[in-house]
Amino acid sequence: MNTINFPETKEQTSLVNSLDKFQLVTHTDSEGLITYANQNYLTISGWTPKRIIGKSIWQMFSDDPKNQQTVNSIWDCLLSGKSWSGKVEKMTRGGEPFYVNTLAVPTMSEDGELQSTLFVELDITEDIRLQEKLSEIAFIDIETGLMSRHKLEQVVNESIKLGQHFSFVYLTIDHYFSMKEQQSPEFETELIQEFTNRLKRYFQDSPVARIDTNSFVVLTAFGDWYIQGLYDFLKQQPIYLSHNAQTLSVSGGIVRYPEDQQTYMQLYKVAITAADDVISQGGGRIASLSAESHKILNRRLEIDRKMYTALDRNTLQVAYQPQLDIKSNSINCYEALIRWEDEELGVISPDELIPIAEENGLIEEVGAFVAEEAMTFATKWHRAGTEMNISINSSIRESLNPQWKNRLLSILNETGCPANKVSLEFTEKFALKAEEEQSVITQMSELQSLGLQFTLDDFGSGYASLRYLQHLPITSIKFDRVFIDTLLSNSKTQQLIEGMIQFSKTMNLYTIAEGVRNEQQFELLKEMGIDAVQGHFIGKPVPAEQIEIK
Repeated sequence: MNTINFPETKEQTSLVNSLDKFQLVTHTDSEGLITYANQNYLTISGWTPKRIIGKSIWQMFSDDPKNQQTVNSIWDCLLSGKSWSGKVEKMTRGGEPFYVNTLAVPTMSEDGELQSTLFVELDITEDIRLQEKLSEIAFIDIETGLMSRHKLEQVVNESIKLGQHFSFVYLTIDHYFSMKEQQSPEFETELIQEFTNRLKRYFQDSPVARIDTNSFVVLTAFGDWYIQGLYDFLKQQPIYLSHNAQTLSVSGGIVRYPEDQQTYMQLYKVAITAADDVISQGGGRIASLSAESHKILNRRLEIDRKMYTALDRNTLQVAYQPQLDIKSNSINCYEALIRWEDEELGVISPDELIPIAEENGLIEEVGAFVAEEAMTFATKWHRAGTEMNISINSSIRESLNPQWKNRLLSILNETGCPANKVSLEFTEKFALKAEEEQSVITQMSELQSLGLQFTLDDFGSGYASLRYLQHLPITSIKFDRVFIDTLLSNSKTQQLIEGMIQFSKTMNLYTIAEGVRNEQQFELLKEMGIDAVQGHFIGKPVPAEQIEIK
């Protein structure tokens, strides 16, 4: 645990020690990076001393725009030398909200610059949740008389506790908002009430809840064939509004307890996923997830659950895949790739791990882990007198953090890695968001000025690849492996790749082909003028200890 270096007087020290016993206390530096958190804060937030030191105060809040606006307002106030107080919603490490009354007190230098900040907070989560429970004491959706979402969770948990078998059916009215725009203001209330009546009639005594404006959940013992019959029932029972018949279409997902899932949140998530699959295929059906889809989703849920432990126990690993420079005929770069092998889950690839980490908010910790390992790897080469570059994949979630640049620079300083040995790879999804957020472009430009380079990955796979070359500080591009896979069998792919290589040369861009698996692909790309190749033909990803530093 770091010690508090914040107070400068005996009185301040005494005050902080007293507060430390009863309040949640954190301390940041001039950039908003946490340098201290007391045990009260760690207990409530779920962070550990090792993980929280160096995180920014922005990371203690959810990504919700309202919460991010709040923390920005707090910081602006502190930068001006003023204290800030008020009630805020913060986020635990596991992504759960908690509420505090906050007092933030800045310490300013003689020339008026912010030096550090003390945050003193009182946990009021129980009070807030009590208020929420009191407001939902009836557990009823006023407009329809159906159960509220809060009551639904209680009923499901009670049914699970009693060991009852049931189907959790998520239903949403198709094209609801389009219909609403074409009708009178009274349309919405009347439509929802009529639809509710039909749900009650069709499912008889089954519990029904309204989840949001046009979405509902039914808990029923009826089989899939009966549930799916609701669609035909609604066709036979049109709703008359202003003397006009409205035939409703619904999309839905069915999940069974205990056959498919065993907790309320799992049932809820899987049912929505099943409904989303139906909607993506045109809607108008109520379906269960296939056995294969259940298997995939269950694996995702388990990866999500275990990721926190993997980070704490350092069971994640980084593997390095070599990149061959054609001109020098030597390995000049290694791409750092996250690896995780679990006893139960087996090998978890980056394609699995990264999207889940982005969803559960751990992507910044995963990214920092990979960056630290990779930069340490590059530093060993540098100190041995052999220049070797490393390439690290970047996530848009990481770059949206105002401290993204500072965090990377901090890792560079800690590892002793020269900035010009690091290339950050990003996809078109990242590039699209970067165009929308000037702060991301600004940080990229500042990083580039210090020596870091940027590579546009999966080049050519999206519609806007060329546009990004104009606006973003890109020095190299990687051709998507889908082109390399068809390189030998499709003459148009060959023409396309050769054209992109020649175009890139006019832009002074370094070109890389990934996914090269055999000598024929390698030789053809070499003839086309590619600058570098990467793939199993050159070498598979391996741990750092298996790579000899020359």
